[in-house]
Amino acid sequence: MSSRSLQAIPPYIFWELDARRTAHRDRGRTLVDLGIGSPDQPIPHVVIEAMQRAIVDRKLSGYPDFHGHPTFVGAAAQYMYERFGVTLDPKRELMALAGSKEGIAEMVLSHCNAEDVVLVPEIYYPVYERATRLAGATPVFVSMFADGTLNLASIAVSDLACARMLIINYPCNPTTATVTTRELARLVAFAEQHALVLVSDLAYSELSYDGFRVPSIFEVPGAMNVAVELHTCSKSFNMAGLRVAFIAGNAEALATLDAYRANIGYGVSTLAQVAGAAAFANHKSIVPPVVAEYKVRRDAFVASLHRGGWHVTAPQATMYLWLDVPDGFDDWSWVEALMDGPGVVVTPGLAFGPAGTGHFRVSLVQPADVLARAAEAITQLATVGAAN
Repeated sequence: MSSRSLQAIPPYIFWELDARRTAHRDRGRTLVDLGIGSPDQPIPHVVIEAMQRAIVDRKLSGYPDFHGHPTFVGAAAQYMYERFGVTLDPKRELMALAGSKEGIAEMVLSHCNAEDVVLVPEIYYPVYERATRLAGATPVFVSMFADGTLNLASIAVSDLACARMLIINYPCNPTTATVTTRELARLVAFAEQHALVLVSDLAYSELSYDGFRVPSIFEVPGAMNVAVELHTCSKSFNMAGLRVAFIAGNAEALATLDAYRANIGYGVSTLAQVAGAAAFANHKSIVPPVVAEYKVRRDAFVASLHRGGWHVTAPQATMYLWLDVPDGFDDWSWVEALMDGPGVVVTPGLAFGPAGTGHFRVSLVQPADVLARAAEAITQLATVGAAN
């Protein structure tokens, strides 16, 4: 029998998407999967070489460091300085994680009690809500303006009185919304005013285009007093399968997280940390070709949509497009029509909360020519649906 908190969580919509995808494949269908945001580009050579050297090291026989391997947290600190101009103490203000998703869940579970509220954007990456419910706390969904920023004035006074944490995600999965340091400063000030732990999920820090530069929360003066920020190797470095990330920021918050993690695990794989150290140490050479490839894919997909009469704005960041479900369909009927017809898999917007209903997410995890054909098929099917 599962715990009451686990029973209270509805079935994961990504499981449902996977079940439907599997059913089509079992019938012999070939699908172009643009659903899950799983990188298809290769792990960088410098990372592979670092792992090859490390795999024969006898030290791998032992347990990893609880807090983080010195080489990894050192490389992460250097990355934060080179990329954002932020100086961090690797021993107190950085910690290795087995992926940022687990890190976010562990931040919630280590900081929140049953009577607490966690403030979550109304369109959100699912772990924000699910970890909150697993902690027995209450997620309160903050409405968003058209540009993706949070309508903080919409939060009820009674909810603010119980709020322990605010989670933000810019560039945003799934909406692709971006913000400037001015908006981040507004969020830092709000967290300070209401004594909140501000958790910044910066999974897409490097995937930006057309001259846009993604900022860090720590470029805002005073952010270290209230905030933590998560960075991952999964997206920028094509290392999702290695499960390595780091969290940086407020030393007290990280000490609490460290105490929680020590009770349920034994740190992050040393081999994964060696790989992560190589990635962050070489970010200046690794990132540009990865971003260039995603830009080619983005541009090919958007151009094909435009040719089909579907006029959208190319996103400034992330590896996604966030599009409106066409007239004549709801979320699941659109997803099913795409799989049943042209054989294209996308993610329904409701996977990211009720406020995501009426949208769908496309992941740019196929070559540009495949994406262009998929976009053509999407516009054709949308036209048929509108006609009916």
